[in-house]
Parts: sequence; structure tokens; C-alpha cells
Amino acid sequence: MRLDKLLAHATGLTRSMAARAIRAGEVRVDGHVLRDPATHVEPSARIEHDHRVLEAPRARYFMVNKPSGYVCANRDTRHRTVFQLLDTPNPAGLNVAGRLDIDATGLVLITDDGNWLHRVTAPRYRHPKRYRATLASPLTSEAQHRLRAGIRLKDEAKACAPVELAQLSPAEWRITLTEGRYHQVKRMFAAVGNHVLALHREAIGPIVLDPDLAPGAARPLHDEEVAAFGPGATSV
Repeated sequence: MRLDKLLAHATGLTRSMAARAIRAGEVRVDGHVLRDPATHVEPSARIEHDHRVLEAPRARYFMVNKPSGYVCANRDTRHRTVFQLLDTPNPAGLNVAGRLDIDATGLVLITDDGNWLHRVTAPRYRHPKRYRATLASPLTSEAQHRLRAGIRLKDEAKACAPVELAQLSPAEWRITLTEGRYHQVKRMFAAVGNHVLALHREAIGPIVLDPDLAPGAARPLHDEEVAAFGPGATSV
């Protein structure tokens, strides 16, 4: 982990404050003063700041039940962000693992573990993502067939991978896909002449949105949820 990131996590300093402290020679790593904030250090290293030995921070993993009106961005000058829903004093270094549109709701995963985030989001892993979509009009049999077979979106040469569809009510469908193209669910239904009125994400891979988590609430992931995307990770 970068030294400035580690120092910020362990002390509550901002990244810029941590970088200034490092450049000022206030930080020792295994007894040696290091002045480059970008230096990568091992989690087992002995870190001292202002003559105090710091406890190495553990990676953080959160589940958020995103309400409509929040954006999946670290900063936004016009809208509220999902990071405002977290009960953590130091959001520095946290990133969203799988974004949702501002009007979409449901499961969002947030972490500061870059390797774990990659395992969740990298296209090659093809983790299924499950959504509940409310449509403006009934979905025809032909449209269902086209979606299940793999539809080609406007201005894209390659067709989407086939999806799973299940009808929940006359206007509501559960759709499971293994890709993460831009606005993919909305564009897929638009391509068959329909319109998504509401979109709610229920699951990403093996992690399912906690039914006890109210809209706007968040909680740390359980160890077994973290481990579901790869070995060696534990939650805070």
C-alpha cells in the first residue's frame, strides 16, 4: 500500500496532510525516515508517525442499499454521493465496486482493497449481476427471445451476452447479466422497444443485498461475503 494512503487510514489525516507529514520527515518505516508519499510499504512494516507506532489498517468493505438520487462518485458538486451514507470517519481511499445510475437503487459495494475491487469488477471474471426492472409496457415474447439470445446495442459491433429473464409481475422482470456495459440494462430494454421506469440491483456475484438493510443504510461486509470474491481477505 502507498505510504500516504496507509498513514491516512491509520491516523484519520487526509491524503494531502499525510503527504505533507511524510515529506517533512515525520514518518519512519522500519526505523528509516521516508520522504516519498508514493513509496509502497508492506502491511507488516513498522510505521511511526510523530514518535508513535501506528497499527496497520485493515481493508474496509461495505454494502450499501443505494436510494435514488445518489451518485456512485467520490465527489460531486451537484448531487449527494453514496459515500455520504457510510458511517466511517475516514472515507479516503474508498471506491465503488460496481456503479449504479443516479436513479437506480439497490446493492452497491465499496472498498479500499484494490485487488478485491478488481476481482469484483474485471470483465474477465463475468460475475452475474441481478436486477429487478420495472418496465413501461409488457415485454413481448419476441423481445424476451432477443434478450435471452444476446441483443446488439446501438452503435456497438458486438452483441451482448445472453441474459436470464424471469417475470415477477406484468410490468416487473428480473434480469441477470454477466457484463457491465454503460447503462446496459436500460439500453437492452430500449433496444426491444421498451423503457425502464425503475431499476433495482439485488445481487453482485455471490453477494446479495441484505433484506434487513433499509434504503440509504450501509453495513460492513461479513468475512464470508468478502471471502466469496477471493482468498485472504477479511472485513473490518
